[in-house]
Amino acid sequence: MLLEGKAAVVTGAGSGVGAASARRFAAEGARVLCADINPDSARETADSIESTGGTAFPVACDVADEADVVMMLRAAVDRFGRLDIVFNNVGVPTPRLGASLEEHTVSDFQRLFAVNVGGAFFGCKHAVIQFKRQQTSGVILNTGSVDGLVAWGGAVYGATKGALHQLTRAVAIEGAPFGIRANAICPAGMPYTNFMAAGGADMTAESIARIARHTAARHPLGRPITAQDCAEAAVFLVSDRAADITGALVPIDGGYVAG
Repeated sequence: MLLEGKAAVVTGAGSGVGAASARRFAAEGARVLCADINPDSARETADSIESTGGTAFPVACDVADEADVVMMLRAAVDRFGRLDIVFNNVGVPTPRLGASLEEHTVSDFQRLFAVNVGGAFFGCKHAVIQFKRQQTSGVILNTGSVDGLVAWGGAVYGATKGALHQLTRAVAIEGAPFGIRANAICPAGMPYTNFMAAGGADMTAESIARIARHTAARHPLGRPITAQDCAEAAVFLVSDRAADITGALVPIDGGYVAG
């Protein structure tokens, strides 16, 4: 029960890394607000947690809208009485996987930055405000990407994750005097999540298997990364066992960056 009694918010909790992490947080004793732009998906995750004896409730939230983020965090405080953990997990991919820099439109650029950077900025900003209001420590976790550590993915997508990484480190330094920690997980290639589908990938079983083989071949450990891999790292980083870890960008990449 690494998170017993903690109040946590997970964005993008309707699928993929967010859903896996919300379930793991709850399994470790946290009370979880499951936020997603799709209210039905958020409700499905919350219901699955409640059905196994955990505590969760869903909220619809567009993280690119600051008012929505403020509402989301207020809902958590109203329901749980406090806030301990904010996992800014939402991200959107390059609209067309494999698109080159010059193929990106202005709207592509603006949406990628609005969600991937803006959403994390709003989440970090208002988490810090709430932690200071409570006069307690708190933990922020962001979902970055290996694409922001090396030039592996699309140029604009990678730039958004690079910005998110720098934001994470800055929040860690500014928050340290107040006991506020901030870290990021940096996954590499998760063929089994809706993230790939959002980029236009064919999500048939045959296609997923092909993408998984391709991804695994690029990782020294030889395995594709799963949402559960990310959730396990997330649980540790938001727990008190990681009490002296802040400002870290943690690759979950089968050794790709090391190679």
